[in-house]
Amino acid sequence: MLQAALASGAAHRRSVFELFGRRIPGGRRYGVVAGTGRVLDALESFRFDAEDIDYLRSHHVIDEPTLDYLASYRFGGDIWGYAEGDLWFPHSPVLVVEASFAEAVLLETLLLSILNHDSAVATAASRMTFAADGRGCIEMGSRRTHEAAAVAAARAASIAGFTATSNLEAGRRYGVPTTGTSAHAFTLLHDCERDAFRAQVDSLGQGTTLLVDTYDIAEAVRLAVEVAGTGLGAVRIDSGDLVELAHRVRAQLDSLGATGTKIVVTSDLDEYAIAGLRAAPVDGYGVGTQLVTGSGHPTCGFVYKLVTRRDDAGNWIDVAKISPEKSSVGGRKYASRRYHDDTAIAEVIRIGLPGRTPALPADERALLVPLVESGKVVGRESLDQARERHQKARASLPLQALRLTKGDPALPVEVATVAP
Repeated sequence: MLQAALASGAAHRRSVFELFGRRIPGGRRYGVVAGTGRVLDALESFRFDAEDIDYLRSHHVIDEPTLDYLASYRFGGDIWGYAEGDLWFPHSPVLVVEASFAEAVLLETLLLSILNHDSAVATAASRMTFAADGRGCIEMGSRRTHEAAAVAAARAASIAGFTATSNLEAGRRYGVPTTGTSAHAFTLLHDCERDAFRAQVDSLGQGTTLLVDTYDIAEAVRLAVEVAGTGLGAVRIDSGDLVELAHRVRAQLDSLGATGTKIVVTSDLDEYAIAGLRAAPVDGYGVGTQLVTGSGHPTCGFVYKLVTRRDDAGNWIDVAKISPEKSSVGGRKYASRRYHDDTAIAEVIRIGLPGRTPALPADERALLVPLVESGKVVGRESLDQARERHQKARASLPLQALRLTKGDPALPVEVATVAP
Protein backbone atom coordinates (compact mmCIF):
# COMPACT_ATOMS: atom_id res chain seq x y z
CA MET A 1 0.00 0.00 0.00
CA LEU A 2 2.72 2.42 0.97
CA GLN A 3 4.73 1.79 -2.19
CA ALA A 4 1.71 2.29 -4.45
CA ALA A 5 0.57 5.39 -2.56
CA LEU A 6 4.02 6.93 -2.73
CA ALA A 7 4.14 6.29 -6.46
CA SER A 8 0.70 7.83 -7.04
CA GLY A 9 1.41 10.84 -4.85
CA ALA A 10 -1.54 10.08 -2.52
CA ALA A 11 0.69 8.93 0.34
CA HIS A 12 1.19 12.49 1.57
CA ARG A 13 -2.50 13.38 1.84
CA ARG A 14 -3.46 14.37 5.38
CA SER A 15 -5.54 11.51 6.80
CA VAL A 16 -7.39 10.48 9.93
CA PHE A 17 -7.45 6.85 11.05
CA GLU A 18 -9.52 5.57 13.96
CA LEU A 19 -9.09 2.45 16.06
CA PHE A 20 -12.35 1.05 17.39
CA GLY A 21 -14.34 -2.11 18.06
CA ARG A 22 -17.67 -2.83 16.39
CA ARG A 23 -18.86 -4.89 19.36
CA ILE A 24 -17.66 -6.03 22.77
CA PRO A 25 -16.66 -9.70 22.53
CA GLY A 26 -18.61 -12.29 24.49
CA GLY A 27 -21.63 -10.16 25.22
CA ARG A 28 -19.75 -8.30 27.91
CA ARG A 29 -21.20 -5.07 29.19
CA TYR A 30 -18.07 -2.91 28.86
CA GLY A 31 -14.46 -3.04 27.72
CA VAL A 32 -11.34 -1.61 29.35
CA VAL A 33 -8.70 0.39 27.48
CA ALA A 34 -5.19 -0.84 28.28
CA GLY A 35 -1.86 -0.76 26.50
CA THR A 36 -1.73 2.99 25.82
CA GLY A 37 1.53 3.40 27.72
CA ARG A 38 3.07 0.55 25.77
CA VAL A 39 1.86 2.11 22.52
CA LEU A 40 3.64 5.36 23.36
CA ASP A 41 6.85 3.51 24.25
CA ALA A 42 6.70 1.52 21.02
CA LEU A 43 5.97 4.58 18.92
CA GLU A 44 9.07 6.38 20.15
CA SER A 45 11.27 3.49 19.02
CA PHE A 46 9.38 2.61 15.81
CA ARG A 47 12.18 2.78 13.25
CA PHE A 48 13.48 0.87 10.23
CA ASP A 49 17.21 0.39 10.77
CA ALA A 50 19.85 -0.67 8.27
CA GLU A 51 19.30 -4.36 8.94
CA ASP A 52 15.56 -3.98 8.35
CA ILE A 53 16.15 -2.11 5.09
CA ASP A 54 18.68 -4.71 3.91
CA TYR A 55 16.18 -7.51 4.54
CA LEU A 56 13.40 -5.75 2.64
CA ARG A 57 15.76 -4.98 -0.24
CA SER A 58 17.28 -8.46 -0.48
CA HIS A 59 13.84 -10.09 -0.48
CA HIS A 60 12.45 -7.63 -3.03
CA VAL A 61 9.53 -6.69 -0.79
CA ILE A 62 9.38 -3.05 -1.86
CA ASP A 63 11.10 -0.72 -4.30
CA GLU A 64 13.96 1.72 -3.69
CA PRO A 65 11.86 4.90 -3.23
CA THR A 66 9.85 3.11 -0.55
CA LEU A 67 13.02 1.84 1.12
CA ASP A 68 14.30 5.42 1.19
CA TYR A 69 11.08 6.56 2.83
CA LEU A 70 11.26 3.85 5.50
CA ALA A 71 14.91 4.54 6.24
CA SER A 72 14.03 8.07 7.35
CA TYR A 73 10.60 7.25 8.85
CA ARG A 74 9.65 9.16 11.98
CA PHE A 75 6.04 9.60 12.98
CA GLY A 76 5.33 13.32 13.04
CA GLY A 77 1.55 13.37 13.39
CA ASP A 78 -0.95 13.71 16.21
CA ILE A 79 -2.70 11.01 18.24
CA TRP A 80 -5.63 11.26 20.64
CA GLY A 81 -7.10 8.40 22.59
CA TYR A 82 -9.22 7.20 25.48
CA ALA A 83 -7.12 7.52 28.61
CA GLU A 84 -5.70 4.24 29.84
CA GLY A 85 -7.98 2.49 32.32
CA ASP A 86 -11.13 4.12 30.94
CA LEU A 87 -13.99 2.10 29.47
CA TRP A 88 -14.88 1.59 25.81
CA PHE A 89 -18.09 0.64 24.04
CA PRO A 90 -19.03 -0.32 20.47
CA HIS A 91 -17.66 2.21 17.97
CA SER A 92 -15.80 4.18 20.66
CA PRO A 93 -12.90 5.94 18.87
CA VAL A 94 -10.35 4.41 21.24
CA LEU A 95 -7.49 5.95 19.25
CA VAL A 96 -7.51 8.71 16.62
CA VAL A 97 -4.42 9.16 14.44
CA GLU A 98 -3.98 12.23 12.22
CA ALA A 99 -0.96 12.37 9.91
CA SER A 100 -0.08 11.77 6.31
CA PHE A 101 -1.47 8.51 4.95
CA ALA A 102 2.06 7.12 4.74
CA GLU A 103 2.89 7.91 8.37
CA ALA A 104 -0.41 6.64 9.76
CA VAL A 105 -0.89 3.48 7.72
CA LEU A 106 2.44 2.08 8.92
CA LEU A 107 1.17 2.11 12.52
CA GLU A 108 -1.78 -0.23 11.95
CA THR A 109 -0.28 -3.51 13.14
CA LEU A 110 1.75 -1.87 15.89
CA LEU A 111 -1.33 -0.23 17.43
CA LEU A 112 -3.73 -3.12 16.95
CA SER A 113 -1.41 -5.81 18.29
CA ILE A 114 -0.81 -3.92 21.54
CA LEU A 115 -4.29 -2.57 22.21
CA ASN A 116 -6.18 -5.70 21.18
CA HIS A 117 -4.14 -7.85 23.56
CA ASP A 118 -3.80 -5.55 26.54
CA SER A 119 -7.41 -4.35 26.47
CA ALA A 120 -8.69 -7.94 26.29
CA VAL A 121 -6.65 -8.89 29.36
CA ALA A 122 -7.70 -5.75 31.24
CA THR A 123 -11.37 -6.37 30.44
CA ALA A 124 -11.17 -9.89 31.83
CA ALA A 125 -9.19 -8.63 34.82
CA SER A 126 -11.81 -6.00 35.60
CA ARG A 127 -14.55 -8.61 35.70
CA MET A 128 -12.39 -10.74 37.99
CA THR A 129 -11.52 -7.97 40.44
CA PHE A 130 -15.18 -6.96 40.62
CA ALA A 131 -16.15 -10.58 41.33
CA ALA A 132 -13.44 -10.74 44.01
CA ASP A 133 -15.29 -8.01 45.92
CA GLY A 134 -12.22 -6.39 47.45
CA ARG A 135 -10.15 -9.52 47.97
CA GLY A 136 -6.72 -9.47 46.37
CA CYS A 137 -6.05 -10.95 42.93
CA ILE A 138 -2.57 -12.06 41.89
CA GLU A 139 -1.61 -12.40 38.22
CA MET A 140 0.05 -15.81 37.66
CA GLY A 141 -0.24 -16.40 33.92
CA SER A 142 3.35 -16.31 32.69
CA ARG A 143 3.45 -20.04 31.96
CA ARG A 144 0.29 -19.91 29.88
CA THR A 145 1.20 -17.40 27.19
CA HIS A 146 4.06 -16.05 25.07
CA GLU A 147 6.93 -14.76 27.18
CA ALA A 148 6.56 -11.18 25.95
CA ALA A 149 2.78 -11.27 26.23
CA ALA A 150 3.14 -12.39 29.84
CA VAL A 151 4.82 -9.12 30.80
CA ALA A 152 2.20 -7.06 28.98
CA ALA A 153 -0.59 -9.09 30.58
CA ALA A 154 0.74 -8.42 34.07
CA ARG A 155 0.75 -4.70 33.34
CA ALA A 156 -2.77 -4.75 31.91
CA ALA A 157 -4.11 -6.76 34.85
CA SER A 158 -2.60 -4.26 37.26
CA ILE A 159 -4.56 -1.44 35.60
CA ALA A 160 -7.79 -3.33 36.25
CA GLY A 161 -7.10 -3.91 39.93
CA PHE A 162 -4.82 -6.94 40.28
CA THR A 163 -2.61 -6.28 43.29
CA ALA A 164 0.50 -8.21 42.27
CA THR A 165 2.12 -10.46 39.68
CA SER A 166 4.45 -13.45 39.74
CA ASN A 167 6.27 -12.02 36.70
CA LEU A 168 9.48 -10.35 37.85
CA GLU A 169 10.08 -8.65 34.50
CA ALA A 170 6.76 -6.82 34.90
CA GLY A 171 7.99 -5.70 38.29
CA ARG A 172 11.27 -4.45 36.89
CA ARG A 173 9.87 -2.81 33.76
CA TYR A 174 6.60 -1.38 35.03
CA GLY A 175 6.82 -1.38 38.81
CA VAL A 176 4.00 -3.90 39.29
CA PRO A 177 4.30 -5.40 42.82
CA THR A 178 5.63 -8.97 42.68
CA THR A 179 4.88 -12.02 44.78
CA GLY A 180 4.72 -15.81 44.48
CA THR A 181 4.46 -19.13 46.24
CA SER A 182 6.27 -22.45 46.11
CA ALA A 183 5.24 -25.25 43.74
CA HIS A 184 4.41 -28.87 44.45
CA ALA A 185 7.87 -29.78 43.18
CA PHE A 186 9.40 -28.12 46.23
CA THR A 187 7.37 -30.32 48.57
CA LEU A 188 8.09 -33.45 46.52
CA LEU A 189 11.82 -32.70 46.60
CA HIS A 190 11.96 -33.26 50.36
CA ASP A 191 11.64 -36.54 52.21
CA CYS A 192 8.50 -35.39 53.96
CA GLU A 193 6.14 -32.43 54.05
CA ARG A 194 7.46 -31.29 57.40
CA ASP A 195 10.99 -31.00 55.98
CA ALA A 196 9.70 -28.96 53.04
CA PHE A 197 7.77 -26.58 55.28
CA ARG A 198 10.69 -26.23 57.66
CA ALA A 199 13.09 -25.40 54.81
CA GLN A 200 10.73 -22.76 53.41
CA VAL A 201 10.00 -21.11 56.75
CA ASP A 202 13.65 -21.12 57.79
CA SER A 203 14.63 -19.43 54.55
CA LEU A 204 11.69 -17.11 53.90
CA GLY A 205 10.30 -16.42 57.34
CA GLN A 206 7.06 -17.02 59.19
CA GLY A 207 5.08 -14.77 56.87
CA THR A 208 5.55 -17.06 53.86
CA THR A 209 2.74 -18.93 52.08
CA LEU A 210 2.79 -22.72 52.34
CA LEU A 211 1.23 -24.95 49.69
CA VAL A 212 -0.95 -27.48 51.51
CA ASP A 213 -2.60 -29.71 48.91
CA THR A 214 0.29 -31.94 47.79
CA TYR A 215 -0.86 -34.86 49.92
CA ASP A 216 -3.47 -34.63 52.68
CA ILE A 217 -4.71 -31.06 53.21
CA ALA A 218 -5.80 -31.41 56.84
CA GLU A 219 -2.47 -32.95 57.83
CA ALA A 220 -0.57 -30.32 55.84
CA VAL A 221 -2.40 -27.48 57.59
CA ARG A 222 -1.59 -29.04 60.97
CA LEU A 223 2.08 -29.37 60.03
CA ALA A 224 2.18 -25.85 58.60
CA VAL A 225 1.05 -24.28 61.86
CA GLU A 226 3.26 -26.59 63.90
CA VAL A 227 6.33 -25.59 61.88
CA ALA A 228 5.62 -21.89 61.29
CA GLY A 229 3.55 -21.11 64.37
CA THR A 230 0.26 -19.28 64.57
CA GLY A 231 1.78 -16.29 62.78
CA LEU A 232 2.01 -18.20 59.48
CA GLY A 233 1.32 -15.77 56.64
CA ALA A 234 -0.90 -17.87 54.37
CA VAL A 235 -1.69 -21.27 52.96
CA ARG A 236 -2.46 -21.97 49.31
CA ILE A 237 -4.99 -24.49 47.99
CA ASP A 238 -4.58 -25.46 44.34
CA SER A 239 -7.06 -28.31 43.75
CA GLY A 240 -10.33 -29.88 44.78
CA ASP A 241 -13.63 -28.30 45.76
CA LEU A 242 -12.28 -24.90 46.68
CA VAL A 243 -15.43 -23.69 48.42
CA GLU A 244 -15.67 -26.69 50.74
CA LEU A 245 -11.93 -26.87 51.32
CA ALA A 246 -11.69 -23.16 52.14
CA HIS A 247 -14.33 -23.55 54.86
CA ARG A 248 -12.58 -26.63 56.29
CA VAL A 249 -9.14 -25.03 56.23
CA ARG A 250 -10.41 -21.80 57.81
CA ALA A 251 -12.04 -23.73 60.63
CA GLN A 252 -8.89 -25.79 61.17
CA LEU A 253 -6.59 -22.76 61.15
CA ASP A 254 -8.81 -20.98 63.66
CA SER A 255 -8.91 -24.04 65.91
CA LEU A 256 -5.11 -24.13 65.88
CA GLY A 257 -4.90 -20.46 66.84
CA ALA A 258 -3.76 -19.27 63.40
CA THR A 259 -6.65 -16.85 63.07
CA GLY A 260 -4.61 -14.37 61.09
CA THR A 261 -3.30 -16.88 58.54
CA LYS A 262 -4.81 -16.15 55.14
CA ILE A 263 -6.12 -18.56 52.54
CA VAL A 264 -5.10 -18.13 48.90
CA VAL A 265 -6.69 -20.28 46.20
CA THR A 266 -5.57 -21.06 42.65
CA SER A 267 -6.59 -23.66 40.02
CA ASP A 268 -7.76 -22.32 36.63
CA LEU A 269 -9.90 -19.57 38.12
CA ASP A 270 -11.98 -17.21 36.02
CA GLU A 271 -14.48 -14.50 36.96
CA TYR A 272 -17.28 -17.03 37.39
CA ALA A 273 -15.25 -19.26 39.70
CA ILE A 274 -14.17 -16.22 41.71
CA ALA A 275 -17.78 -15.10 42.02
CA GLY A 276 -18.70 -18.60 43.17
CA LEU A 277 -16.13 -18.32 45.96
CA ARG A 278 -17.50 -15.04 47.27
CA ALA A 279 -19.18 -16.71 50.26
CA ALA A 280 -16.11 -18.82 51.08
CA PRO A 281 -13.47 -17.66 53.59
CA VAL A 282 -10.91 -16.91 50.89
CA ASP A 283 -8.50 -13.98 51.20
CA GLY A 284 -6.92 -13.95 47.76
CA TYR A 285 -6.96 -15.48 44.30
CA GLY A 286 -4.12 -16.47 42.01
CA VAL A 287 -5.26 -16.30 38.38
CA GLY A 288 -3.33 -17.54 35.37
CA THR A 289 -4.64 -19.10 32.17
CA GLN A 290 -8.04 -17.42 32.05
CA LEU A 291 -6.58 -14.00 32.70
CA VAL A 292 -3.82 -13.96 30.08
CA THR A 293 -6.18 -15.38 27.44
CA GLY A 294 -8.87 -12.78 28.13
CA SER A 295 -11.08 -15.39 29.81
CA GLY A 296 -12.10 -16.89 26.49
CA HIS A 297 -11.82 -13.69 24.45
CA PRO A 298 -8.12 -13.00 23.79
CA THR A 299 -8.76 -10.02 21.50
CA CYS A 300 -11.13 -7.04 21.54
CA GLY A 301 -11.70 -7.16 17.79
CA PHE A 302 -10.35 -3.64 17.37
CA VAL A 303 -9.91 -2.46 13.78
CA TYR A 304 -8.03 0.51 12.30
CA LYS A 305 -9.83 2.39 9.55
CA LEU A 306 -9.33 5.51 7.46
CA VAL A 307 -12.33 7.77 8.16
CA THR A 308 -11.47 11.09 6.52
CA ARG A 309 -8.75 12.57 4.31
CA ARG A 310 -7.92 15.73 2.41
CA ASP A 311 -8.33 15.87 -1.33
CA ASP A 312 -5.92 17.61 -3.69
CA ALA A 313 -7.74 20.91 -3.07
CA GLY A 314 -7.24 20.60 0.68
CA ASN A 315 -10.86 19.78 1.54
CA TRP A 316 -11.71 17.07 4.05
CA ILE A 317 -13.48 14.09 2.46
CA ASP A 318 -15.18 11.59 4.77
CA VAL A 319 -14.67 7.96 3.72
CA ALA A 320 -16.15 4.71 5.01
CA LYS A 321 -16.26 1.02 4.35
CA ILE A 322 -19.75 -0.26 3.47
CA SER A 323 -19.13 -4.02 3.46
CA PRO A 324 -21.96 -6.06 5.04
CA GLU A 325 -21.42 -6.56 8.80
CA LYS A 326 -18.07 -4.76 8.60
CA SER A 327 -19.10 -1.24 7.78
CA SER A 328 -17.46 1.83 9.28
CA VAL A 329 -18.65 5.39 9.82
CA GLY A 330 -16.82 8.17 8.04
CA GLY A 331 -15.76 11.43 9.62
CA ARG A 332 -13.56 12.49 12.52
CA LYS A 333 -15.15 11.41 15.84
CA TYR A 334 -15.25 13.25 19.16
CA ALA A 335 -16.34 11.13 22.10
CA SER A 336 -17.85 12.05 25.45
CA ARG A 337 -19.72 10.33 28.28
CA ARG A 338 -22.97 11.66 29.68
CA TYR A 339 -23.71 11.44 33.42
CA HIS A 340 -26.69 11.84 35.70
CA ASP A 341 -25.99 12.15 39.43
CA ASP A 342 -22.45 10.77 38.86
CA THR A 343 -23.77 7.69 37.06
CA ALA A 344 -22.81 7.21 33.41
CA ILE A 345 -25.88 6.99 31.18
CA ALA A 346 -24.62 7.25 27.58
CA GLU A 347 -21.60 7.26 25.29
CA VAL A 348 -21.89 10.16 22.84
CA ILE A 349 -19.97 10.23 19.56
CA ARG A 350 -20.08 13.43 17.53
CA ILE A 351 -18.83 13.50 13.94
CA GLY A 352 -17.15 16.67 12.80
CA LEU A 353 -14.09 18.13 11.12
CA PRO A 354 -10.51 17.53 12.32
CA GLY A 355 -9.32 20.30 14.59
CA ARG A 356 -12.80 21.47 15.57
CA THR A 357 -13.54 19.99 18.97
CA PRO A 358 -17.24 20.49 19.74
CA ALA A 359 -18.38 22.24 22.92
CA LEU A 360 -19.93 19.85 25.44
CA PRO A 361 -22.91 20.30 27.75
CA ALA A 362 -22.25 20.38 31.48
CA ASP A 363 -23.37 16.77 32.01
CA GLU A 364 -20.78 15.30 29.60
CA ARG A 365 -17.08 14.49 29.98
CA ALA A 366 -14.71 14.48 27.01
CA LEU A 367 -13.03 11.09 26.58
CA LEU A 368 -10.28 11.72 24.03
CA VAL A 369 -7.05 13.11 25.45
CA PRO A 370 -3.92 14.20 23.54
CA LEU A 371 -1.28 11.49 23.47
CA VAL A 372 1.11 12.62 20.71
CA GLU A 373 1.53 16.10 19.25
CA SER A 374 3.64 16.58 16.11
CA GLY A 375 5.37 13.29 16.81
CA LYS A 376 6.17 14.08 20.44
CA VAL A 377 4.64 12.00 23.24
CA VAL A 378 2.63 14.26 25.56
CA GLY A 379 0.21 11.84 27.22
CA ARG A 380 2.35 9.43 29.21
CA GLU A 381 0.93 8.54 32.65
CA SER A 382 1.77 6.28 35.55
CA LEU A 383 0.09 2.94 36.20
CA ASP A 384 -1.28 4.38 39.42
CA GLN A 385 -3.16 7.03 37.44
CA ALA A 386 -4.57 4.39 35.11
CA ARG A 387 -5.64 2.19 38.04
CA GLU A 388 -7.40 5.07 39.75
CA ARG A 389 -9.14 6.07 36.52
CA HIS A 390 -10.40 2.55 35.99
CA GLN A 391 -11.81 2.27 39.49
CA LYS A 392 -13.69 5.55 39.06
CA ALA A 393 -14.95 4.67 35.59
CA ARG A 394 -16.22 1.25 36.64
CA ALA A 395 -17.82 2.66 39.78
CA SER A 396 -19.74 5.17 37.63
CA LEU A 397 -21.53 2.46 35.65
CA PRO A 398 -25.13 1.56 36.42
CA LEU A 399 -25.37 -1.51 38.65
CA GLN A 400 -26.69 -3.82 35.93
CA ALA A 401 -23.55 -3.12 33.90
CA LEU A 402 -21.49 -5.15 36.35
CA ARG A 403 -23.35 -8.41 35.81
CA LEU A 404 -21.18 -11.26 34.55
CA THR A 405 -23.93 -12.66 32.34
CA LYS A 406 -24.07 -11.84 28.64
CA GLY A 407 -26.05 -8.77 27.69
CA ASP A 408 -26.13 -5.49 25.85
CA PRO A 409 -23.43 -2.86 26.37
CA ALA A 410 -23.83 -1.02 29.68
CA LEU A 411 -24.25 2.34 27.93
CA PRO A 412 -26.15 3.19 24.77
CA VAL A 413 -24.01 4.81 22.10
CA GLU A 414 -25.45 7.97 20.54
CA VAL A 415 -24.03 9.25 17.26
CA ALA A 416 -24.58 12.83 16.11
CA THR A 417 -23.16 15.04 13.36
CA VAL A 418 -21.74 18.43 14.25
CA ALA A 419 -22.48 21.25 11.81
CA PRO A 420 -19.36 22.54 10.00
